Amino acid sequence: MLNLHHTKINMSYSMDEPINRLKVVLAEKNRTNRWLAKQLGKSEITVCRWAQNKVQPSLDQLVEIAKILDIDVKVLINNTKD
Repeated sequence: MLNLHHTKINMSYSMDEPINRLKVVLAEKNRTNRWLAKQLGKSEITVCRWAQNKVQPSLDQLVEIAKILDIDVKVLINNTKD
């Protein structure tokens, strides 16, 4: 039997390739982290961390961002296949 009670699972992304393309898409749309944060009702720090790929927005948040930016949600995520 596997006891996970005291086991910590690292869920951070460790690959060199960024997961999301938020920084690129915002630049393409001539929008800022501040602008997006205001649209979402989030702090600018939160959006900045997403754009830097330090943490990732949830799928629900990605869908909301895509709607705000009027793009397909797939544009916000880097392709994982060559």
